[in-house]
Amino acid sequence: MAEEVISGSGSSGREGEIDIRVGLTSRDSLDSRWVFPGEDDSEIEENGDGDDDLPHRAAVDSEDEDNQEHHLIRTEPRVDSFDVEALEVHGAHRSDYEDLGIARRIIHAFQTLGVVFGDVGTSPLYTFNVMFSKAPIKGDEDVIGALSLVLYTLLLVPLVKYVLIVLWANDDGEGGTFALYSLICRHANVSLLPNQLPSDTRISNFILKLPSPELERSLKIKERLEASLTLKKLLLMLVLAGTSMVIADGVVTPAMSVMSAVGGLKVGVAAIEQDEVVMISVTFLVILFSVQKFGTSQVGLAVGPALFIWFCSLAGIGIYNLIKYDASVLRAFNPVHIYLYFKRNSVNAWYALGGCLLCATGSEAMFADLCYFSVRSIQLTFVFLVLPCLLLGYLGQAAYLTGNLNGAEKHPFFLSIPSGIFWPVLLIANIAALIASRAMTTATFSCIKQSSNLGCLVLVCSMSSINEIGNAYGIAELGVMMMTTILVTIVMLLIWRLNIIIVLSFVVFFLGLELTFFSSVLWSVTDGSWVILVFAVIMFVIMYIWNYGSKLKYETEVERKLPMDLMREIGCNLGTIRVPGIGLLYNELAKGVPAIFGHFITTLPAIHSMVIFVCIKYVPVPVVPQNERFFFRRVCPKSYHLFRCIARYGYKDVRKENHQAFEQLLIESLEKLIRREAQQRQLESDGDEDADSEEDTSFSRVLIDPNGSVYSLGVPLLAEFRGSSNSISEASISEELNPNSPASPSISDAEHSLERELSFIRQAKESGVVYLLGHGDIRARKDSWFIKKLVINYFYAFLRKNCRRGIANLSVPHSHLIQVGMTYMV
Repeated sequence: MAEEVISGSGSSGREGEIDIRVGLTSRDSLDSRWVFPGEDDSEIEENGDGDDDLPHRAAVDSEDEDNQEHHLIRTEPRVDSFDVEALEVHGAHRSDYEDLGIARRIIHAFQTLGVVFGDVGTSPLYTFNVMFSKAPIKGDEDVIGALSLVLYTLLLVPLVKYVLIVLWANDDGEGGTFALYSLICRHANVSLLPNQLPSDTRISNFILKLPSPELERSLKIKERLEASLTLKKLLLMLVLAGTSMVIADGVVTPAMSVMSAVGGLKVGVAAIEQDEVVMISVTFLVILFSVQKFGTSQVGLAVGPALFIWFCSLAGIGIYNLIKYDASVLRAFNPVHIYLYFKRNSVNAWYALGGCLLCATGSEAMFADLCYFSVRSIQLTFVFLVLPCLLLGYLGQAAYLTGNLNGAEKHPFFLSIPSGIFWPVLLIANIAALIASRAMTTATFSCIKQSSNLGCLVLVCSMSSINEIGNAYGIAELGVMMMTTILVTIVMLLIWRLNIIIVLSFVVFFLGLELTFFSSVLWSVTDGSWVILVFAVIMFVIMYIWNYGSKLKYETEVERKLPMDLMREIGCNLGTIRVPGIGLLYNELAKGVPAIFGHFITTLPAIHSMVIFVCIKYVPVPVVPQNERFFFRRVCPKSYHLFRCIARYGYKDVRKENHQAFEQLLIESLEKLIRREAQQRQLESDGDEDADSEEDTSFSRVLIDPNGSVYSLGVPLLAEFRGSSNSISEASISEELNPNSPASPSISDAEHSLERELSFIRQAKESGVVYLLGHGDIRARKDSWFIKKLVINYFYAFLRKNCRRGIANLSVPHSHLIQVGMTYMV
């Protein structure tokens, strides 16, 4: 919900190889880094200048962009983070669907059906019903025209847009609005929260591109996005609006699917009334949300076979009706019937567009639920099973209606079922409807579970008409689709770097199509479907207030952070008594000494001998591997014993650490950091002695693109680099194998210094670990506008008070907590 989900940081401390390829070349954190001059962050935060939060530079500034020279410098692997173990396990955290056996592939196929395709699979229950209630049919040609409209909507929106295009715009296997925003944030500094670090790009999931001729347009777009505050705010609002619509979609999907399926009882039992349909639907929804807690994989595997039977039933009934009634409906594949349909019905045909869109509902669920399955599995399942069954289902209904026009507005699907299998199909339809309800609630479950559950129950009770719910359904679905179209267009320009003609064709065609559908559903908003718009607006306002307050709070803390001159002035004892122990001070600053620390040392009679500033930071990647979770820095010179630990989490990570395990991993990783720092200092001192010889054996590589851009790669030859790395490694190993070899006085002093610091850390750990919680709150100044006072002092304060704080996930005993509050006037 918060704008705190912004940036990432990387795994470091690795030897890497130079990888230069032509075209779309990618890099991950295992390779040595390529940076623009001045982009790297400092090793120790000992100067005030090093604490400035400056955006990344995408390219060298130049008045002549066409002839500018881009310089990339190869930096050595960093050795200052926790993830030393990641040297041998790169890629272990990634899902690999290619190595699955046949049995496992079948299981994944059933899970895909049960989780992803339930929504779009149940659309035949209500699409024609809603369409013909808005535009009553007058003859067989109207049936053919409406069918043609449905067929091409299915082919264009779910198939072409989502299955063939949008699914590839995933964020390392994650789909949805936030995943698209995260992907854009990784390639351009468009975040409004200024907590990005250059080290954010060194996480193994944080894949960027090396220079290529196609980068010029991408770099210009990147610079424009980063320089314009208006564009940043607009992009954020688009993301929040899309997320609000996803939540609204998750509310209306269960209501629509379940009521349509239960409404089939009115066909089989004439005595059933609409009020009874509503009560049965509410009962089914209560059951649905009761099983949600069992998880996606378990429920998906359980209901997958049921949905497979449902798709087979759709296809079988469709073939039966085509043979029995009228196979000539196949001519609906000729798009000219769409034109004739609009020519005959004009305004009524335009009204029917709102119902026609319902055949494509669930398209966004395919993308939002991508995190559970691979792109290829979803594509293959849709193309070879889901789409053919849906097409046959709609063709069969149309064939039935050509000879039974009176049934167009009275559940045409259930009327078209052969009488001998009506009750079994009704049972399967209700099971499929419950599965469909899970398709979007799965996508929104982690966003706002309680609102989705309560909202859909309220919607069923307040909107008893399928037409009203269908219109609300169309509004929510189209809102998400349009936001996805805009974000994917940015991905095409910024990341994929496609030809501008292709990008314009995509955005003009699909956004124009969706706006046409949207105009139809908005025209009927007064029939009660305005409720879903109000719900989406409420969700948007809540998220925007949280983002606004979080940004304001972070900027205030950055402005009030303690200057390094003051830290040097008060000395390594921090102007107080240092007692044995480790203090973990939780704060939100990614750089600098937080002002709340000054409040601690002036309020408490003593402070711990070692203090670690812990910053919980959400990064724009789906999942951060455990061995890349932490990032360490010294905040002051060694004698101060002050460190910074940035604990990084992806937007899909679940934080359930135990505080003992957290402390143990932190201390072990800190010890590794100190050892590797000592090793790096020794290597640097050895390297200074051979600096002259190294200069003689290296040269700069220069890549010249066809457009004239020059990329200067200041690195030694690859073979020489490998050779030097190997020699260093061999030298280190030989020293370890010969402990009795004579050591210089400087090496001996370094070893003693290392052992003293490690011993100091162990003693501090044995004395105990205390969690210092600084609760920084913000209040609007007295001279602020009334709206600002209302938003900050009441709405944001309420949200912050009721949000789950990071320390709560560690289950820390109260005896280990010290809390100090501080209020900032903004």
